[in-house]
Amino acid sequence: MSIQFKQETFRDDFTFSNSPEQIQRFPFPFDKDSFMYSVNLEPHADGRKDSAYEASFDVDEHYVSEMHDRALVLDEDPLRCQSLPHMTLAGWDVLELIMTEKSRDYPDLFTLERKGNQCHWINRPLEIDQHFTFGDETTLPHGPMEYITRQAQGDFCLLDQRNDNLWMDAGIVTTQADWSLDFDIGMNFFEWHAPVPLAHEMGIFQRALKFLLNIQQGRPARRLNWTLTINPRLDTSPENYHKWGIDKATVAPENVGDKVHLRVELQTFWRLPRSNALLFPIRCYLIKMSELVTVPKWGRRTHRVLRDIPPELADYKGFASYRDTLVAWLSQYDDGEKTSPGVWPE
Repeated sequence: MSIQFKQETFRDDFTFSNSPEQIQRFPFPFDKDSFMYSVNLEPHADGRKDSAYEASFDVDEHYVSEMHDRALVLDEDPLRCQSLPHMTLAGWDVLELIMTEKSRDYPDLFTLERKGNQCHWINRPLEIDQHFTFGDETTLPHGPMEYITRQAQGDFCLLDQRNDNLWMDAGIVTTQADWSLDFDIGMNFFEWHAPVPLAHEMGIFQRALKFLLNIQQGRPARRLNWTLTINPRLDTSPENYHKWGIDKATVAPENVGDKVHLRVELQTFWRLPRSNALLFPIRCYLIKMSELVTVPKWGRRTHRVLRDIPPELADYKGFASYRDTLVAWLSQYDDGEKTSPGVWPE
């Protein structure tokens, strides 16, 4: 598996883009021509070859640049990574899981050697060569969760299970869609999902929690979530709203195809062996509209979904202010033909 890593930015001059190969493997979220909330959970089993689902923890052409951006965010705001004291054991679970899966799925990029508790980890893309003792925090430059998630794309929430609920008691969150780990830390499943419209009345979260509480070790699950983002900005946090909130006012008919990005989260759920905690990775993928419409099926379907979505969802997803401009631009890529079922290109 050969990956050509790009040098690009997700802030300031925004040099991010997707190669043609990356476009084809984008996790497009709409399986039909309309959208409404659903649980949409499925097993995170061996995925389609050359797709975002092929590996347990996807590594793509943006890996090195995304890790650089994460380091910048953490330098500016260390509270984007937090772990309550009782979650240390779960942090070691996370480190072991990610290192094991990455070294198996990408042996040319990552190597993990173990002799008892003595470990040797090599991350070739980031030029890391680390000897450490499993379970001994003093042998790593950061706590175990922070150490390994500084080397993994996407955000990671670590959920403690107790009292028939899930509690967000640790995490590293630098690529989020307008929510704050510092605000949500210590909250339960229903509390941190409180702002989502319509889904509560439909019983979506009650069904989702019941499913998640019963996830077994070795049987991870996944789902997709989506929103829209102006410019390819990974860090759209409430803490930095003053930097990105104004971007919505810059959308115009002549730039909408390049400014507006579909932001898709590949969310997976892993039961951890020692702590019984639930790991909740949230991998963010970005694609600008002018890239997305190079896949004709996706252009047609995105036009129909965004045109017909209920107003309260358009507002929650953050694109109500420029919805008409975007839908008008997308309409030129909708020839009225039927689209095939499912998310894959035709």
